[in-house]
Amino acid sequence: MADHLLEVCDLSVEFHTAAGTVKAVQNVNWHLDRGETLAILGESGSGKSVSASAVMNLIDMPPGKITSGRILLNGQDMLKMTAEERRRINGAKIAMIFQDPLAHLNPVYSVGWQIAEAVVTHGGPKDKAKARALDLLRRVGIPEPELAMGKYPHQFSGGQRQRLMIAMALACKPDILIADEPTTALDVTVQAQVLALLEELQAETGMGLLLITHDLGVVAEIADRVVVMNGGCIVETGNAAEVYRNPAHPYTRKLIDAAPGKGAMPEERDRSGAPLLEAVKLQKHYGAFHALKGVDLTIMPGETVAVVGESGSGKSTLARAILRLDDPDSGSILYRGQDLMTMHPRELFGLRRDLQMVFQDPTQSLNPRMTVFQLIAEAWVIHPDILPKREWKARVAELLEKVGMKPEHARRYPHQFSGGQRQRIAIARALAMQPKLIVCDEAVSALDVSIQAQVIKLLDGLRREFGLSYLFIAHDLPVVRDFADRVIVMKSGQIVEEGPVRQIFDNPVQPYTQALLAASLDPDPEVQAARRIAREELQQRIPA
Repeated sequence: MADHLLEVCDLSVEFHTAAGTVKAVQNVNWHLDRGETLAILGESGSGKSVSASAVMNLIDMPPGKITSGRILLNGQDMLKMTAEERRRINGAKIAMIFQDPLAHLNPVYSVGWQIAEAVVTHGGPKDKAKARALDLLRRVGIPEPELAMGKYPHQFSGGQRQRLMIAMALACKPDILIADEPTTALDVTVQAQVLALLEELQAETGMGLLLITHDLGVVAEIADRVVVMNGGCIVETGNAAEVYRNPAHPYTRKLIDAAPGKGAMPEERDRSGAPLLEAVKLQKHYGAFHALKGVDLTIMPGETVAVVGESGSGKSTLARAILRLDDPDSGSILYRGQDLMTMHPRELFGLRRDLQMVFQDPTQSLNPRMTVFQLIAEAWVIHPDILPKREWKARVAELLEKVGMKPEHARRYPHQFSGGQRQRIAIARALAMQPKLIVCDEAVSALDVSIQAQVIKLLDGLRREFGLSYLFIAHDLPVVRDFADRVIVMKSGQIVEEGPVRQIFDNPVQPYTQALLAASLDPDPEVQAARRIAREELQQRIPA
């Protein structure tokens, strides 16, 4: 009998690039036992995802190369297996769910067909594959599973797509499930549901769960042990609670200290005077779906207003409507007293520099054919009076440094960066316009905790220096607690509660707001255990 279900011994992986050799993983050792949850914690570039990719044989070689080590599954070294033997293991014995399910689900096939295909591909009976797919959809909590079988990935929400990925991964009852940032882009209540589902399925099947994450709250909620990686090396390992309470390595302490939601909340600011922006009775329909139901919103100069709520609550629709990226059906949007809804297109073009947006998914919002320099400087091409061309290079370098990147990154393309780095580029691009209001639509949700803290500090510093205002769409409530002045809670296209950040976090009135706060993850395992109990108690009180 092998000592462990899965064991990685002295694993080293490097990538050969035009700029030289990158040592992504260096002499890494960890193990996973049956029924255990092991979290590999670290920031972008730490090597955590490369380790998991090596287990799944997903590293492109070249440019990648495994230079040393063993990967033992039940005592057998998978690195010595043939490609055919590895294919028989992937999916059947070891399955993986990814951070972005939409990118890994085939858009031209129904989800029922895709799950059934996973069963058949690994030797399951064709005549029972459809029934197995239907049973899995029920098991992971997809509404109306019989109808869902014939739907396509784009017809599901982000949380539902992640559940579909879990269903596909479990199709062949694997011994090991690798989850690579499975909840990063999910709302707090959906995140809690997905983690609870993984725990429940693990208890049923006894599978080992390998969780790749940068979120200390996720570690506190679900992990038994944690491995902390930095610069391709393991710097600390141990019981999740012990590592949080008594971190032995300075890098682990840095991660813990950077976790949001622990500092003092902003004091309530004076809201007298003329507002910067007002939205009055905004309505928006998409066919029969009523996305906004008479929403009112006021943002004062220098104020940060956060909008929180679950997927489908209308918060992103509100953001797009305010910038007239998606015109509302009725209502008014007043910017410094001028109604954007009745403004001439030429006037509106002139105001675009004052109103900027940072989108949730930088992969979609950054042109893959443009360098970082071109992406940031594009603002000055469109509005040439902002900055003389001779100053573009220096300003791009300055903006990149402000968001935690290097001036030499200006020569690269978006695909050469991690997701978190791409989001930093998107923020730098928005700052290039010297705007008065920035709408941040989940702008920091994909960032590592230390970079997230750095970007929030940057945004707050810019607010103080230039009097910037922010409309901050977010599902990360600890960040909202640290950064916002006021909080608006949305549900089903309506505002159900609003007020200063201290009032919302310390004395929420509505059960829905209370449920959101209870579902938010805390990096302290003891605090998180108490929140789990509170979340279960509130479950029965939430209106349908």
